[in-house]
Amino acid sequence: MLHFLRGGHRLQALQHSHGHGHGAPGRGPKMFDAGTLRYLVLQLIADKPRHGYDIIKAIAERAGGGYAPSPGAIYPLMHGLVGQGYVAVSLDGNKKLHSITQEGLDFLEANRAYVDAIAAKVAAPAEDDLRQLMHELKAAVIARGRYDALSAARLDAICAILRQARQDIEELG
Repeated sequence: MLHFLRGGHRLQALQHSHGHGHGAPGRGPKMFDAGTLRYLVLQLIADKPRHGYDIIKAIAERAGGGYAPSPGAIYPLMHGLVGQGYVAVSLDGNKKLHSITQEGLDFLEANRAYVDAIAAKVAAPAEDDLRQLMHELKAAVIARGRYDALSAARLDAICAILRQARQDIEELG
């Protein structure tokens, strides 16, 4: 996992990560492993105290909607950050509000180059956008064929949409 790598090796591993992992159904491929994701989560909490759902939304917004970590990835990760002393938790009504500690700030600064590289990958995932979109298209076509009683009319409509998309792409040159 990337969080055991040091300095330049961690950056090199991130640069060669293409998001080929498999995410949850309907979520597309994973952009990061949990070790890498913790740096991004910690930076988001350093920017401002956050609830778990707010962290998921913030990552999705920064990735232009092309990636959103699952609650099953975020909540255990946040629990680990608390256990490491990087994050403190307070109650905000019935929700947990996570805030960065001085130890967490020191950890981020010690890993600044890596944290910045992760932020750049999230902010500009252009090279993975096409792959992600193809996964989403495939999932949509499979879902309609699997879960609906696929009528001939619906099958014809799906085929027409796909043929038109192929033709439009080919005409781009």
